[in-house]
Amino acid sequence: MRAARPAARILLVDAQDRVLMFRFTPDDRPPLWCTPGGAVDSGESYAAAARRELWEEVGLDIDCGPEVAQRTIDFVTFDGVEVTADERYFRVDVDTCEVKAGNLTEQEQKLLVGHRWFSRNDIATFDETLYPADLVDLLDATEPRHAR
Repeated sequence: MRAARPAARILLVDAQDRVLMFRFTPDDRPPLWCTPGGAVDSGESYAAAARRELWEEVGLDIDCGPEVAQRTIDFVTFDGVEVTADERYFRVDVDTCEVKAGNLTEQEQKLLVGHRWFSRNDIATFDETLYPADLVDLLDATEPRHAR
């Protein structure tokens, strides 16, 4: 039986309309890229988790605004747990951003090996796995919301 995994994910978009992605290199699968974010802690709201994750992974301590999208997806975590994730997306637009993690977990310190800002064209032509797979559609469907 799959475990439930509520998660908050952030679409961090810069002034050049590029989205931030992190590269992970797990032992059990090819390298992959995903948006900032992660599991919601017990008792935490999705919005609070988005803000916490943005600080932990990017170094920005700001309100991520309203939820802009939701998806449910089955996958296997880096710990080998089969989950059904209820992912809530938050879009934050910034002029520029220095990525400087505030508090990575031990697992992230081991597996997170870099970041990159992706244009829509980069996403469409990239040769490694990007999550979510419908990232361009998700970006197109969400309205820019500048961080305060």
